Amino acid sequence: MFDPTVHHPTTTTTTTTHQSPTVDKLAFLVDKFKSIDHLLQVHAVLLRHGLHHHPVLNFNLQRAYSSIGRLDYSLALFKRTHSQNIEPQKALHSQTIRLEFDSDSYVRTGHVDVYARRGDLAYAQQLFDTMPKKSLVSLTAMITCYAKHGELDKARVLFEDMEDRDVVCWNAIIDGYAQNGMPNEALLLFRQMLAARVKPNEVTVLAALSACGQLGALESGRWLHSYIENNRIDINVHVGTALVDMYSKCGSLEDARLVFDRIKDQDVVAWNSMIVVYAMHGFSRDALRLFHEMCAAGHHPSDITFIGMLSACSHADYGCMVNLLGRAGHLKEAYFLVKGTTEPDPVLRGTLLGACRLHGNIALGEEIAEYLVGKNLANSGTYILLSDIYEATGNWEGWVQKEPGCSSIEVNNMVHEFLAGDRRHPKSKEIYMTNPFHNEKLAIALGLIGTQPGSTIKIVKNYRVCLDCHAVTKLISKITGREIVMRDRNRFHHFVNVSCSYGDYR
Repeated sequence: MFDPTVHHPTTTTTTTTHQSPTVDKLAFLVDKFKSIDHLLQVHAVLLRHGLHHHPVLNFNLQRAYSSIGRLDYSLALFKRTHSQNIEPQKALHSQTIRLEFDSDSYVRTGHVDVYARRGDLAYAQQLFDTMPKKSLVSLTAMITCYAKHGELDKARVLFEDMEDRDVVCWNAIIDGYAQNGMPNEALLLFRQMLAARVKPNEVTVLAALSACGQLGALESGRWLHSYIENNRIDINVHVGTALVDMYSKCGSLEDARLVFDRIKDQDVVAWNSMIVVYAMHGFSRDALRLFHEMCAAGHHPSDITFIGMLSACSHADYGCMVNLLGRAGHLKEAYFLVKGTTEPDPVLRGTLLGACRLHGNIALGEEIAEYLVGKNLANSGTYILLSDIYEATGNWEGWVQKEPGCSSIEVNNMVHEFLAGDRRHPKSKEIYMTNPFHNEKLAIALGLIGTQPGSTIKIVKNYRVCLDCHAVTKLISKITGREIVMRDRNRFHHFVNVSCSYGDYR
């Protein structure tokens, strides 16, 4: 059977010219022909000339297939289109109703799947609720749609009510939690999937690796890496890049580089990921060296490559120059550059606000903060940076009370989280004997008493590291002879002896 969505080589030579037919001519033919044979011939011409994704021709062909009752071709063609426009789907749905195919369970399942893929929750849910019997495909489509809209409670109810669950269904719920910033739940479901003897595939491990990276759970990530290798899941460029990203977020550059070097057929995405890893960890020379290796290997740098290279020096685009000027103390020049941008960019002004904190410039810091607040561009980070400026300069009247931060550390395959002054941990007595202050220090203290001497301590926190903790962590690293890797909301800090990979810039 001919599949209209697959590029088939043509054996007929209906034209003697090599010129591509015009879009108008093809659109005319699609509207004129009313037989399946003629439409398939036109479809083949579209495929041969790379016009099968043209929005007008694609929609007209879908409509033509529907008009002669070939909804299978129309739906198959629509599901492979790149456009997220929902109107063609509604037109196709109207045709199924007109031709009285809407009651068919397979047709209705197909519509639910397409609406869900396009992110139209209202239409998908309305159609799903009217189905007398829910198929595995429609249930999975709705779980995906709910997760995409952040409705994880509804997605979980559907998932728990399913009698049979295949790997696609498990993938939908695991990825839903991972993409919505709930990595603990994602990994818990992954373990339940293994216990249910459902074999993971590439999509599963990509979601699980993302969850490990979000948590900074290195040991869990290493176990997952071993599982991938032991179960012969292909470490292609997608899985390899995900492993690089996971190891980077867990603070292990050595593992990230080992995986990168083993990726077969490295594409520009893989090279970019490793360059960005070095940049985020403050190893600019390694990023530059890798960039030259990439060019020598014949790869053409992309926009992301250059952003990564700029990040190796500072940040990206205008942010790179603002950050570089800010580091050097040239705040007026940096502010002039920020004011010269056409659009009010909160990231640029946030970068400059961080430089004001570093150099204790209260006046400029207040001006930037007032601008962000006035434009409704301020976030919690704005107030935290301004608070740090007041605190560092002793201006307690202007000090802003900020919400408590959180730091976490993985010990013995368990992720432990700490708030400032937190005494819920079962080893809180021993921890406070070691260090009774900020939450990152509490996490470091647990790392000192809960991990092997000489091993690297890896911390993840949700705010920027403060000046005091930055200085103390360097001393702890020196006194204990331990490397400490701290991931804050902006970058990675590698503390060895009394030095940090990012110097004294936070």
